[in-house]
Amino acid sequence: MSFISSRRSSDVDYIRSLEERVRQLEAEVEFLRRELNYYRSEIDKLMSTPLIEAVVLEVLEDGRAVVRSSTGPVFVVNVSNFIEVSKLKPGVHVALNQRGSTIVEILPIVEDVFVRAMEVQERPQVTFKDVGGLHEQIRELREVVELPLKRPDLFSKLGIEPPKGILLYGPPGCGKTLLAKAVAGESSATFIRLAASELAQKFVGEGARVVREVFKLARRKAPSIVFIDEIDAIAAKRVDVGTSGEREIHRTLSQLLVELDGFDPLDKVKVIAATNRIDVLDPAILRPGRFDRLIHVPPPDLKGRHEIFKIHTSRMALSADVDLWELAKATEGLCGADIKAICTEAGYSALRRGVEVVEMRDFLEAIRRYLSSRGTSRQEPEVHRRTSI
Repeated sequence: MSFISSRRSSDVDYIRSLEERVRQLEAEVEFLRRELNYYRSEIDKLMSTPLIEAVVLEVLEDGRAVVRSSTGPVFVVNVSNFIEVSKLKPGVHVALNQRGSTIVEILPIVEDVFVRAMEVQERPQVTFKDVGGLHEQIRELREVVELPLKRPDLFSKLGIEPPKGILLYGPPGCGKTLLAKAVAGESSATFIRLAASELAQKFVGEGARVVREVFKLARRKAPSIVFIDEIDAIAAKRVDVGTSGEREIHRTLSQLLVELDGFDPLDKVKVIAATNRIDVLDPAILRPGRFDRLIHVPPPDLKGRHEIFKIHTSRMALSADVDLWELAKATEGLCGADIKAICTEAGYSALRRGVEVVEMRDFLEAIRRYLSSRGTSRQEPEVHRRTSI
């Protein structure tokens, strides 16, 4: 009896081991089947015809949609059962199947690489304290840019609409771009910077498309500030011209005008532009409702030049004989960029003498060199007189 019972026990163990082995093999077969289906689907993707990109224009009541293909034609197409019709809205990018008859996928928002590069990620280390002699301009910028973004409730209570655009104009080197950098450095809003020359594209319609993409990005990342430097490159007065390049510039300007004062509100988007030639700008861009506030950035006066000298010499090792007021008087008619160049040249003058402290004579020599290199002679006698003291 013991022999029979032991035999039965071994048979049971053997059957159980076989059952366990069968379960393992079934699990392995299921795993391999999934792997096979995965690779089959990948092969199908590689062998299938590319999908067609399109933009939704309208969703019809019967569940179909009107789309514009990336190649140009407009189609009325069906919507796949895997797509939620509620997510289809005008302007949404979708993918059509090979025959272009069904929407099979909603594409994510893809920003133009060229436009995305315009967003300033690392803010400039410049504040309004680094801007000398432009107190009135700084006050206006704070009122027009910072206050509406930080306290929109004040304007709603008063029942007024804050200005949309600000145009900084004045001679070169007087601080227009520096003011924009200070706004970017002090504001918590998204700052998008572009040069107007970047909007002059080679192909027809590209400039207008870039303008649309820039403002679309600005609205999506609001509150935001769009800064357009040297806007006269695309906003010159429009005349009857025959060249295709100038017609393309006019198309770009027209798109900019539409974005500034079109049907789509700018809301929390502020536009700052800078130019040295306000006299050549098209009147359409200067009218109220587009660039509402024109801020003149003139050459600095005596007090302004003293403040600029103070800013640029704050980190310099100066001797006790350096008189910033005298330097401000000796640089009448010069702008902030000129003063910065003079301070740099004074440092080089001290290096050439082999000293580690910048003296008054270094500044006077730098002024003399700078004026002579620029062909300016009306101030040189005074500089020579001061040098001889």
